[in-house]
Amino acid sequence: MKALISAIFVAAALGSALPASAAGDHGHGAMPMAAATDGMSEGMVKKVDAAKGKITIKHGPLKNLGMPGMTMVFKAASMDMLKKVKPGDTVHFVAEDVGGTLTVTQLESAQ
Repeated sequence: MKALISAIFVAAALGSALPASAAGDHGHGAMPMAAATDGMSEGMVKKVDAAKGKITIKHGPLKNLGMPGMTMVFKAASMDMLKKVKPGDTVHFVAEDVGGTLTVTQLESAQ
C-alpha cells in the first residue's frame, strides 16, 4: 500500500514538472490556438471556395474528432456560412464527420 501511495505522489510530481510549453505543442506545423468556448474549435480561414461549398481552415486541435492542429479543407454544411467569412478571418467552428465527410456544421467569426 505504501508503495502505491509513493508511486502516485511521484507520478503527480513528475506531471507538474513538465514545462508549460510541452502542453502547447500541436505538431504538424500548426499554429498554437486558444481553446474556443462551447466545444468549438478555433482557426484561421485560409481559403473559401463557394463554388464547391468548401472552406480551408488552419486550426488547433479538434477534440471532438481526436485530431491535432493542422490545415484542412472542409465541406460547409450551408452556403450561407461561407458568405460570412473571408481568408484571414479568425473563426470558431465545429467540424463533424457527416457521412464520411469532414463538414463544418457551425461557424462564427471570432472578431
